[in-house]
Amino acid sequence: MIKAEGKKLLIVESPAKAKTIGQYLGGEYRVLASVGHIRDLPKSNKNAIDIAAGFVPRYEVVKGKEHIVNELTRAAKQASSVLLATDPDREGEAIAWHIAEAIGLNNAKLKTKNLKLNRVVFHEITKAAIETALTHPRPIDDNLRHAQEARRVLDRLFGYDLSGLIWQKLRYGLSAGRVQSPALRILVEREKEIRAFIPEHYWVITALLETKNGDDITFTCSIEPKTAGEAETIVEVGREANWQVGKIEARAVARRPRPPFTTSTLQQAASSRLGLSPSMTMRHAQRLYEAGLITYMRTDSTNMNAGAVSDIIALAKKEYGENYAGTPRFYQTKSKNAQEAHEAIRPTKIQTRAAGGSDGEHKLYDLIWRRTVASQMTDAAGAETRVTALADNKTVPPFTAGGYLIKFDGWLRADPAAKGEEHELPPVSQGEALQLKKIESEGKQTTPPNRYSEAGLVKELEKRGIGRPSTYASTIKTILDRGYVDKISRSLQPTQTGEVVSDFLDTHFHNYISDSFTAKMEDELDEIAGGRLEYRKSLTDFYGPFHQAVVANKDIPKINNLGAGPAELKCPICGGDMVWKLGRGGKFLSCGRFPDCPGARSETGEAMQGPKETGEKCPDCKDGKLVERDGRFGRFIACSNYPKCKFVKPDEQVAAAADTGVKCPMCKKGTMAERRGKYGLFYGCTNYPACKNAIKAKPTGDICHLCGALMMEGTKTIPNRCSNKTCPNHNPQKVNDKKIE
Repeated sequence: MIKAEGKKLLIVESPAKAKTIGQYLGGEYRVLASVGHIRDLPKSNKNAIDIAAGFVPRYEVVKGKEHIVNELTRAAKQASSVLLATDPDREGEAIAWHIAEAIGLNNAKLKTKNLKLNRVVFHEITKAAIETALTHPRPIDDNLRHAQEARRVLDRLFGYDLSGLIWQKLRYGLSAGRVQSPALRILVEREKEIRAFIPEHYWVITALLETKNGDDITFTCSIEPKTAGEAETIVEVGREANWQVGKIEARAVARRPRPPFTTSTLQQAASSRLGLSPSMTMRHAQRLYEAGLITYMRTDSTNMNAGAVSDIIALAKKEYGENYAGTPRFYQTKSKNAQEAHEAIRPTKIQTRAAGGSDGEHKLYDLIWRRTVASQMTDAAGAETRVTALADNKTVPPFTAGGYLIKFDGWLRADPAAKGEEHELPPVSQGEALQLKKIESEGKQTTPPNRYSEAGLVKELEKRGIGRPSTYASTIKTILDRGYVDKISRSLQPTQTGEVVSDFLDTHFHNYISDSFTAKMEDELDEIAGGRLEYRKSLTDFYGPFHQAVVANKDIPKINNLGAGPAELKCPICGGDMVWKLGRGGKFLSCGRFPDCPGARSETGEAMQGPKETGEKCPDCKDGKLVERDGRFGRFIACSNYPKCKFVKPDEQVAAAADTGVKCPMCKKGTMAERRGKYGLFYGCTNYPACKNAIKAKPTGDICHLCGALMMEGTKTIPNRCSNKTCPNHNPQKVNDKKIE
């Protein structure tokens, strides 16, 4: 066994990726993982960015990653050279730079060793791709790194400035984002369209007619009457009329295969076909990529290399026959800023028919495999037929019927789910008599536009140039997690809180959440990545006017009331008029005399129970009373003078049955007890609110040997794991959340 000292050190993001690559490389390499991002801006905005110095970010090591930085630093000192093999995109380039900075690869001590630092890039984790990449090392691309840094700084400045204003003017704890706010605006605009929609009545008239051969065909009237009387007249006259075949139109139709998947189209197809959310799709795709099964899953290119295309055509010929194998197809990438050096998402070995470590991964791989193979197969050929039925009474409008028949399935052989419904009309000839069996009308109403599904929102964001496909999953997850949007079945419906926040931003910062501004900023980030625009200039041009707009709106009055409540709903305590207000759970009705009267009702009109007095005085402000309130972690006791007085009484009454007895490693005073919150059961420290340590699953009592956090109980399929999300022991297969989503 070769010792670590003198080996070449290759650093990637995830342990799973490191394991796969380690199997391909010989003993001269040591492969380690950074486990996603190891440095980021501090959570607090204070001193996070030095604006005066030219928007210089002040990074710090991500909490819980100190041991990883130490391990990588030691390994670098022992290595003969260091290769940074993070993902082949801007974020990967930024992570490579952060690793180099964090472990001192640019400091004088390591430079005196003549330690070589190289960046290597590959788009698939296969032995051939890795070996090729190792023969073409390059320096870190500062343009790509600066583009990612500009995005991070831009998002921080935008989010913190606007979120702070929203806290002051609406409610504490709300937030805004450069991409999330335009996405929310799109959903709210659609919701308002639905509300404002006025349905129109119309009638659909169908006639069941029999051919001379005894076949039935259902024809539909070519006009849709607007009144019941008009529809009934057509039906009555049609019953007495004689019918025959009028015009017959038939045309051959060729259906071309679809391009191989990009990030966006994969998210859309996985949502509509498999019911996967964009974030879950990206998790599965990440694991398939790290296992060496598919190419890099963050791409907006539809290109495939010539070798892969040849392999796909050969497989189609072998699997389906000579007439199914097409000539090489090359697809034009729609995105104007697509990185053409990247490839589409495809299997690394097209001969591998099924793969994936879980059911979700298996289904997603199958979807990718079918789309990839189909993209290089021959067209599907079919015929469309349209037949007109005519009544001998000319007051009856023509009736029509349509059908489609696939004559050669072509690429649909590999991807039959894309076929859709096939309906063939029986043979008829022009002038042929038809026997009326039934004619009837059905009253209908026009319907409002549908709410966006996750797939629909992804498509809309891409069409408008808002964000990038790699950010769509995290954008949708954010607005769901914030409580701005509910997912009902597969539809995204804005909540009352989401509408209030969106309306506030649209009123006061319309330009900054518009499609044109958001798309323009994405273009500028692309210009920075291409070395055509300077980082500082882009941020200066944005932040000056933006900050002035924020400052100008600081004097607008706090929005305490959102309008008068329904006249019929009076205060349950004093009987006075009520007003709409915004609370943590959304809109509610508050007595117009508040705070003199605490009466309140839910949105549906039920009386709400206010804070319950305990009979104790506040020990901090002396003149306040202690009351029970509902909070994020359940009921708690606090001062009635909140927010002027922020006293919260320590929870001393946790039931013994709910207390696990496991010592809290954060404060070392309390123990971890079962609690029930907004999202179900969790385990929190009994020393709350002095200690806010909380974990999702029951603690085992053991401490993680890597980071010192509590270990949590697993399930039948998931072993015990660390409660610290940033620790490799939390889920060795999962990279940092920011990287995955």
